[in-house]
Amino acid sequence: MPPLDADMPPGVAPGVGELTETAYAKVNLALHVRERRADGYHALESLFVFAQDGDVLTGRIADGLSLTIEGPFAAGLEAGEGNLVMKAARAMLDQVGQGRGATLRLVKNLPVASGIGGGSADAAAALRLLDRLWDARVPQPELERIALSLGSDVPACLASTAQMVRGRGEVLERADLAGLPGTPMLLVNPGVGVSTAQVFADWDQVDRGVLNASSLDGVIADGRNDLEPAAVGIAPVIADVLADLRQCAGVRLARMSGSGATCFALFGTQAEAQAAAAALKRRRDGWWVMETRIRAA
Repeated sequence: MPPLDADMPPGVAPGVGELTETAYAKVNLALHVRERRADGYHALESLFVFAQDGDVLTGRIADGLSLTIEGPFAAGLEAGEGNLVMKAARAMLDQVGQGRGATLRLVKNLPVASGIGGGSADAAAALRLLDRLWDARVPQPELERIALSLGSDVPACLASTAQMVRGRGEVLERADLAGLPGTPMLLVNPGVGVSTAQVFADWDQVDRGVLNASSLDGVIADGRNDLEPAAVGIAPVIADVLADLRQCAGVRLARMSGSGATCFALFGTQAEAQAAAAALKRRRDGWWVMETRIRAA
């Protein structure tokens, strides 16, 4: 009987069956929009953290590339070449050479167009998964270059650990803030999606200054999300989410993430987060509520 891996194509990790990667939900604890750059992008300063939960991507070696999508937020998502997972897979093929393939399955647990990096996290998960599945061993700088070509948030999603992010996402600095890992967190989306382009178009263009992310207390006290007023103008229900979160017992911070409409709240204890989640689910039928924690390294 031939060895299990005798028919594996070159460059495939031996003994690999199905591999899984979590596409961790991204949260902007603060997001400061600064001056417009020469390339047309706004310079951003943001403290990214990641939930310990998110979408789930699995993959197996196959001939060609294919993607199927399932899960509570799969409806309306196309699984063809326009999907960021497929774009990431094609970019990996360009990097490591053609002739490899994979069958990919994405379980979409996170709302779409919701400010928590769902598509970017999915793309980053695809890069991590295929690097392992194909035993590609792509150097980290090359993975980060590919990630940036796919979207501004994808490089930070590669590591999915707390990071200070500047520029349009290409300047990353690890953020080791005391008290951050394991912090109980709620993510809440009122069932609406907002256009990032529209939110930026409606932003008031005022540069309100630097983000000091040297401590969690400082981010809570002095940080902000400069896109929040514009997003609330487009989807006023975001203000209702924030008001509900800020009234919860034990809440340390409630703010919108990214360009919305998902908002988050940090709590002192898991029991307080659980109680807040239960209360919101009772009161707000149709809102998506995820109880989680901030992911450690």
